[in-house]
Amino acid sequence: MEIRVLRYFVEAAKERSMTGASRKLHVTQPTLSKQIKELEEELGQKLFIRGNYNIHLTPEGEILYKRALDILEMVDLTTSEFASMNEFNGGDIYIGCAESEGITLLAKAAKKLQAKQDNLHFHMYSGNAETVCERLDKGLLDLAVVVQNIDLSKYSYLDLPIKDTWGLIMRKDSPMVSKAKIPIENLIGIPLIVSRQGVTNEMPEWLQKNYDRLNIVATYDLIFNASILVREGVGYALGFDKLVNTGAESIVCFRPIEPTITSPMRLIWRKEQQFSKAAELFLEKVRDICG
Repeated sequence: MEIRVLRYFVEAAKERSMTGASRKLHVTQPTLSKQIKELEEELGQKLFIRGNYNIHLTPEGEILYKRALDILEMVDLTTSEFASMNEFNGGDIYIGCAESEGITLLAKAAKKLQAKQDNLHFHMYSGNAETVCERLDKGLLDLAVVVQNIDLSKYSYLDLPIKDTWGLIMRKDSPMVSKAKIPIENLIGIPLIVSRQGVTNEMPEWLQKNYDRLNIVATYDLIFNASILVREGVGYALGFDKLVNTGAESIVCFRPIEPTITSPMRLIWRKEQQFSKAAELFLEKVRDICG
């Protein structure tokens, strides 16, 4: 299986057209079709369903498409790292990030590093602990930020001097807005909007134990989208402070849970990680800022 052919396959899947893909790849359509056919023969599986006007991935094609994206990303990352080994002149840094106001700390480190080296490129991948750790384990990320307790046995890590506070994002005309803090028992029965990926392992322990008693009306991946549901009166969003606009001009506000519940923030990386020079310098800068 050649990398070049995988690139052909991915482009055909994205374009859903051999004609469109061949145009973008600067190859003839017969050449592209032949390469895809040979790939199907090599794998012993049909990868596309061919129609009159477009093509669609088969279930087997969907599996290969996901794997191919990871393989090609790893190839490009490796090529970039080796290109910078002889003479360091900047580079790319790949970071997985949870949604947290604490990312400001990483932004400060990036800014300080850019002041000394202007040919740096930062690539941020947002997700929860499960998704960013998966990419970290595959070698697709240099570092990852997680904001909850995870099994750290296979990672090195740096505790960051920031904790995220759990609470509710609500409309300012909510009956509970007069409370400075929301007793955690009050979360039972109200319409809740929670993280889709974190309805079990990322919730505070009390909420996990009482999960069956919660009235979850919606789930979200990004807290900004959840805040729009709140704005329109769908429910109360459970999440961290300082991630959406709750200023005077906003119709939503944040109230922390009582007793106070916080989540730790850590920068993690694989124990056997071989950093690029750019990623190594970035980690050093974060360490400096953390003291």
